[in-house]
Amino acid sequence: MDITTLVERGVAFLLGLALVFLTFRSVIMTFVLPRGSRSGITAAVFIGLRFVFDGYLALVRSYKAKDAAMALYAPIGLLLLPVVWLLTIFVGYALMYWGLGVRPVAETLVISGSSMLTLGFDAPKTLLVTFLAFSQAAVGLIVVALFISYLPTMYASFSRRERDVTMLEVRAGTPPSAQTLLWRYSRIHGLDRLGKLWETWEGWFADLEETHTSLAALSYFRSPQPDHSWITAAGVVLDSAALTLAAVDIPYDAQAALTIRAGYLALQRICDFFAIPYNAMPKPDDPISISRLEFDELYDFLAANDVPLKPDREQAWIDYRGWRVNYDVPLLSLALLLMAPPAPWVSDRYPAWRRRKLFRLR
Repeated sequence: MDITTLVERGVAFLLGLALVFLTFRSVIMTFVLPRGSRSGITAAVFIGLRFVFDGYLALVRSYKAKDAAMALYAPIGLLLLPVVWLLTIFVGYALMYWGLGVRPVAETLVISGSSMLTLGFDAPKTLLVTFLAFSQAAVGLIVVALFISYLPTMYASFSRRERDVTMLEVRAGTPPSAQTLLWRYSRIHGLDRLGKLWETWEGWFADLEETHTSLAALSYFRSPQPDHSWITAAGVVLDSAALTLAAVDIPYDAQAALTIRAGYLALQRICDFFAIPYNAMPKPDDPISISRLEFDELYDFLAANDVPLKPDREQAWIDYRGWRVNYDVPLLSLALLLMAPPAPWVSDRYPAWRRRKLFRLR
């Protein structure tokens, strides 16, 4: 055997080993690692699939049709993942078989497929190749087993998330809004009961941060109802808490402030995972997407419906803006990325420059 052939076989073996290692690393980062970490292979699958969906969505006009299409995006992406992983493992082991002297190339492919799928119709000829085939069979089984065990965990998290999103419709209407939530609580003489709502949603935000970074595909799973969305629900709760602290004339409730902090931290962590830029330390007087006119209209509506309000409207606006600035950009960016259904002050405002910049980064 000349030196050139030996080098070629060595390079092929190392290339195949690297491909298998990177694939198995992607599987661990996606299914096993309990923290938000991005895998290049997983990201490539979802980004490539998103381009296909974006091409179809450009031809669709109605939101109902867009929502029906996007409801398939995350499930299809998840089903493609094991296919891509098994394919890269198949190619990687075929390169290693070739590096160990299996000839011709067609035989390396047959051995690789037989070993990975545990079919056993082609037996390796040497002891070293046999051990390699055993390892490939084990890797293939591990990938499939992890994928099967991953799905129940994801759907359990999905069910926890959607329970509170669905319950919010009773309080905030459809589409949900902070205006409706505060009006209804006031109408049933329940403004003093808002503390329980903030406590529930503080826990919801904590769970959201953990699940939507460690199980990233969960962010794209859409609600059972087309007009529901976890991101619009998050925006309504955050705005309701901010308006309660800034404008509603009731005793100060620290739980509302804690819920806002839990909310914007959760949204920021999810933005970090998707590489969406935002200002982590905004100033209270930084611009927000809500205009003063919109705030005044909401203030007038609440006042006309006998919601107790603080008399200093100017200070109420300043206080509200100081709260909103913490979650304004993460909230709108995620609503855009996830193509959220229309909801006041959340998914009804997308600056054109923001859309181009967001999708270029993503």
